[in-house]
Amino acid sequence: MRWLDVVTGRNKRVADDLDALFLVPSAAITLQTAAGLTATGQGAVCYRSAPGAAFAQTQQEMQALIAGGPDAPAVTVSQDDFGFTWLVVDGDPDDLARLCTDLHAVNTSLEEQGFAGGLLCSMVAFTTPSGGRVGLVYLYKSGTFYAFAPTGEQQRDNLTEISVRDQLAAELPMEPDLQKWLALWNAPGL
Repeated sequence: MRWLDVVTGRNKRVADDLDALFLVPSAAITLQTAAGLTATGQGAVCYRSAPGAAFAQTQQEMQALIAGGPDAPAVTVSQDDFGFTWLVVDGDPDDLARLCTDLHAVNTSLEEQGFAGGLLCSMVAFTTPSGGRVGLVYLYKSGTFYAFAPTGEQQRDNLTEISVRDQLAAELPMEPDLQKWLALWNAPGL
C-alpha cells in the first residue's frame, strides 16, 4: 500500500477469485462428514440490479443459459427487502459441481457485461441434521467465504458459523473479519 493511501484511508480492493466457487463441492464433503450438513441443491447470486435495457438483457441471457437444455435446474429471480436481486438456481442436490458452475457463470456474465460493481455475494444452501439451514456465502468483493446460519427471526447460530469456518479453513479462503459476515435474512434457500 502506498503512503498516500494510508494517509487518505483508501485501500486496494482485493481481487475476487471466482474459481474458488469450484472448491465448494469438495468442501461440501467435509461438511457432510464433519458436521452432518447436506447440500440442498439450491444456490443463489445476490446483486444490485442496474437500470436499463442492457442489464435486463444480460439477466435474461443468464436465466436462459442456466435453464436451457435437458435436466436443467429451475431458475427464478426475486427481490429482497433491501433492494437486492437474487438469481436462484434450484438443482440436483447430488450435483453440486453443476450448481457451482451455474453460479460461476452468473457472476462471470455480470462481470463481462460491466455490472461487477453490483455483485454482492453467492450462496450455496445446506441443511443441518436437525433441519436447520446454513448458507455457505462467497463474498464477491473480498474473494472469501463465511457461513450464515439463521435460526429464527433476526437470530443466527454463531457457534455453527464458527464451526463451519474452522472445518473449512484448510479448503476454502475463509473471511477472517467477522464484521464482514453479513446477515442474509430471508435469503432464498435459508
